[in-house]
Amino acid sequence: MVVGLIAAVANGTGLPLMIIVFGEMTNSFVLSGVKSNLQWASYGLLFPYHRFAYYYVGIGCAVLILSTIQVWTFLIAATRQTARIRQNFFFAVLHQEMAWFDTTQIGMLNTRLTDDINTIHEGIGDKICIFVQFFATFLAGIIIGFIHGWKLTLVILSVSPLLAASAAVWSTLLASLTAKELSAYAKAGAVAEEILTAIRTVVAFNGQQKASAKYDANLEMARSVGVKKSITTNTSLGVSQFLIFGSYALAFWYGTNLTAEEENYDIGRVLIVFFSVLIGAFSLGQAAPNLESVANARGAAYEVYRIINKKRLIDSSSEEGYKPHKLIGEIEFRNVHFSYPSRPDVKILKGLNLKVQTGKTIALVGASGCGKSTTVHLLQRFYDPVQGEITLDGQDIRTLNVKWLRENIGIVSQEPVLFATTIAENIRYGREDISDAEIEQAAKEANAFDFISRLPDKFNTMVGERGAQLSGGQKQRIAIARALARNPKILLLDEATSALDTQSESVVQAALDKARTGRTTIVIAHRLSTIRTADTIAGFEKGIVVEQGTHSELMLQKGVYYSLVMQQVRANLFIFFLHFTKLVCGENDGNDLVEELTLQDRFEESVISGRGSIRRRSSRYKSKRCSSKKQSSENLPVVPYSRILALNKPEWLYVLLGVIAAAVSGGVHPAFAVIFGKIIGAFQETDPEKRNKNTLVLSLMFLLLGVITLAAYIIQGFMFGKSGEILTMRLRSLSFRALLQQEVGWYDDQKNAVGVLLTRLATDASQVKGATGSRLGLMTMTVFTLLTAIVIAFVYGWQLTLLILACIPFVIATNAARVSSVSGHAAKDQKALEEAGRVTVLLEYFNPEIWPSPSQYLLCFSFTSYLWKVSSFIRDSLTKAPFYGFTYGVAQCANYFINAAVFRFGAWLIAHCLSNFENVFIVFSSIMFAAMNVGQSASLAPDFGKARMSAQRIFQLLDRKPQIDSYSEEGEKLSDFEGSIEFRNVHFVYPTRPEVQVLQGLNVKVNKGQTLALVGSSGCGKSTSIQLLERFYDPVEGQVLADGFDTRSLHLQWLRSRLGLVSQEPILFDCSIAENIRYGDNSRVVSQEEIEEAAKAANIHTFIEKLPEKYNTRVGEKGTQLSGGQKQRIAIARALVRNPAILLLDEATSALDTESEKIVQKALDNARQGRTCIVIAHRLTTVQTADIIAVIQNGRVVEQGTHSQLLAKEGHYYALVNAQVSN
Repeated sequence: MVVGLIAAVANGTGLPLMIIVFGEMTNSFVLSGVKSNLQWASYGLLFPYHRFAYYYVGIGCAVLILSTIQVWTFLIAATRQTARIRQNFFFAVLHQEMAWFDTTQIGMLNTRLTDDINTIHEGIGDKICIFVQFFATFLAGIIIGFIHGWKLTLVILSVSPLLAASAAVWSTLLASLTAKELSAYAKAGAVAEEILTAIRTVVAFNGQQKASAKYDANLEMARSVGVKKSITTNTSLGVSQFLIFGSYALAFWYGTNLTAEEENYDIGRVLIVFFSVLIGAFSLGQAAPNLESVANARGAAYEVYRIINKKRLIDSSSEEGYKPHKLIGEIEFRNVHFSYPSRPDVKILKGLNLKVQTGKTIALVGASGCGKSTTVHLLQRFYDPVQGEITLDGQDIRTLNVKWLRENIGIVSQEPVLFATTIAENIRYGREDISDAEIEQAAKEANAFDFISRLPDKFNTMVGERGAQLSGGQKQRIAIARALARNPKILLLDEATSALDTQSESVVQAALDKARTGRTTIVIAHRLSTIRTADTIAGFEKGIVVEQGTHSELMLQKGVYYSLVMQQVRANLFIFFLHFTKLVCGENDGNDLVEELTLQDRFEESVISGRGSIRRRSSRYKSKRCSSKKQSSENLPVVPYSRILALNKPEWLYVLLGVIAAAVSGGVHPAFAVIFGKIIGAFQETDPEKRNKNTLVLSLMFLLLGVITLAAYIIQGFMFGKSGEILTMRLRSLSFRALLQQEVGWYDDQKNAVGVLLTRLATDASQVKGATGSRLGLMTMTVFTLLTAIVIAFVYGWQLTLLILACIPFVIATNAARVSSVSGHAAKDQKALEEAGRVTVLLEYFNPEIWPSPSQYLLCFSFTSYLWKVSSFIRDSLTKAPFYGFTYGVAQCANYFINAAVFRFGAWLIAHCLSNFENVFIVFSSIMFAAMNVGQSASLAPDFGKARMSAQRIFQLLDRKPQIDSYSEEGEKLSDFEGSIEFRNVHFVYPTRPEVQVLQGLNVKVNKGQTLALVGSSGCGKSTSIQLLERFYDPVEGQVLADGFDTRSLHLQWLRSRLGLVSQEPILFDCSIAENIRYGDNSRVVSQEEIEEAAKAANIHTFIEKLPEKYNTRVGEKGTQLSGGQKQRIAIARALVRNPAILLLDEATSALDTESEKIVQKALDNARQGRTCIVIAHRLTTVQTADIIAVIQNGRVVEQGTHSQLLAKEGHYYALVNAQVSN
């Protein structure tokens, strides 16, 4: 940067040096006008001018070299600095305490990482060195002015305090407005992230209009701030121009007086002083847009640095705290009181006392929301207790090193989070320095080794984003292997088997029992059969432990635990009885076991083949990576500029008035040139009084130009600000609507990952503004300046004008090279930042509900992954820097070479009586001022280059016709819809995995009012069939029929409005409970009575009423302020509020505790009355009353019938029931 600053300062002195040459030369010209001896003039003028021309050329060459160096060095420095800022910001976010994540929207962080840091990069890159260059020009001009005529310089400078004051006021206002604007856009980004990550829920409940409205509301705030920002900027520019023109008027009037009063003042000296200060003032004007970038960067940096410098209350990166040499593993909770920081008025723990002996297993049981998971969070120091203490081996955990503490705790949660990398890497997250042999050992301990070994790529198999390529059981076992990889002394199992099918559960439970040996273990479970062998069982109620003991002790006490067990026993009694009678009838236990095991293997095989996508996916992933390297450039459509402007059509009046004001501004500089030429011509007048009178009139005309400029700038600011901000808002809104319109299959494509889409939404629309609004004004101004200048030049000297015009292609070529170099790299920059955007979406995992214990290695991995993605962007920026610098240098030096040619030829014309010096000056100054204006617009070329790329991306999205259009009004709406559903010979493959057959001839029918239960192992196609009914996808072959009509022929939004979906992992939105339930029916206004009715039906009303804010309680991001059971019941209420004809229950009760499950199951049974219902369940107790039970294997129905019919068959269903009963 020091080298760049020196080069920029040296470069800045180029223009003032040229002024000295120019002043000396002017004296020669004026002399030629006064002298009548033309013979003397032809030799006397031409000979010294050779010298002036060489000076110009010499200065031009120096400017070329210095410009290249300054831009090159600053771009490199800025790229490295922003890389470090990204690094520090991402690091700071990864190491924040969990309480901070509860109150911070993750989408906002993504916007900060892309939009805000891009703004900082703009502000500290080449813009800053160009600003220094212009500032050096200003200073050099002032110094030269003082040397050549201090009186005149002081008079001109008397205006400068006013200029400085206006600039200071503008800078302060701009920084504050920028911060407000970025904050509004960050909120909109958070809304977009919440919607896009939950796209299936949004589509299923026809929530697109509501989502768009919520997004638009945040954009509206940003728009009004943007308009104010534009008006502020343009008014300040107008004021500075007015003051500068005022100083011209003052300078020429006073300069003329000085030539009359003092002998040593001649026109050359007046011009050197005047031009030095003029160039200085112009330089400040040209520096203003660059200063705008610096001011924007300050506004953006404030928010970014606030997060970087935030003091972390629980800092996982800190080295502070005690690290014991030996960990025994004795845990004690002493009088612990706790409430979440985001809900301080709701007490979760109210004096918890609990002791866990070393090497023992303690199970925590109780209803949802009683504080079980909170206990685990506190032990990991995600939060600190409000009162009381938690000790480990007698040490308060607050005195221990946070990193050390978490590294000695292994955790397996209900919803395991896997990352889009290989199985081996996912296990390695547990411990950084684990060997391959230890990875295999961990997999064996987790009973995962066998299924991994059957995969073609074994441990190198890619698991897909969030582990999407694996079944639930497979994901869970890899999560267990990951926890065991660190060989923890303390093991936390939070509902580790609740989401698994029977086979998977028994295998995983065996793995967990093995893992518990010799470790202090805390288990949270709703399925009480999994904790009977625990050394101690602690019953929780309302945030305290109400009873403790072994299974048999607590059963005798007949308290909380007893009642939970009895509820579960009653639910299972029917199956137990059936199984018992079969045993009494003398069935062979051994054969049962063999059959069970072979069936289990067969199911495991089906998982491998059904999801056999893994091998092919991973190989395709590699081939994709290779092909993506080949296709580094996106295949974007060509978008004419007229189409970008057409988006602004509703604001045509604003644009027209803005263009007129810009045209007036454009004409000001050539008009100034004519007045300037006339003033110099006035010095030919030998009578001082006459000369003073002429110059006074001309000086007042300068003042008039200043007033016109001020008015034109203010009008431009309002008109282009309004039209530009409305356009940005419209583009963001249209883009968001277009995203919501795409079919669900489009989101499965890696290219359309949520992180990529958010980055585009954040940057593209705001960059298109770079091609409209104020940029359009700049273009108009430039065109009018050039046209007016050329007309004036032709009128005053056509020969000289032709020479200048011949030079223009050279200037255009240099600027075009610069623009293309910038836009060429704009695409690559965007691509790299989108890739980084994928990694930033990982941030949403740093949330105790979703990703309970991020290991230090995982934090490190996320961090290094992000840096690796950004590094390609950095490398590319470093490569383009020298070329960008060179093109800037060529554009800068062009003016010097043209000046040399113009004055060399001008001297020849005067010498041969083809022109006079006044006309030469008018021609020269009109073109020179026009060129300076063009130079100013060229300095904003990067904005246009990026704007064009962004416009192409936006139009590509807007023009895309989705295969299943959520907004389509086509299709039939059945007046009397009964709800009969049939899958007829349905074949289906996911668009991103076309070689893997998921459904292979599915045939199943359910009549009006019947309940169909789909059972089978994970990955056999159960959930896929529900997604086809919702028309997230269409079958490749066959039909899905509703009341005999093909679903493709029905009105899409109407069809979805007849379906009520409750899924296994319900997604709630970050708003109130009432709004979440109301979301069930977006076609009308749902009354509070209906909301409460639905909540009562879903057994959540009583719980809500106990909350301080009742139905207005916010649920937090993704519902993190609620327990699993509470979230599930709100999701059920949401489905019931729309009164659907068909109810779809995808594992709707798997995450609930026994008490909640029983009540919710009863609510669901009531809800099913008179409705067609399709249920997917692993817990077979919940489906035994179904009218039809269909067992799916390898994408087709292998048997169907009622519960008793299927048990009598002793086939696949019987084996599943057997496995669950024995468990």
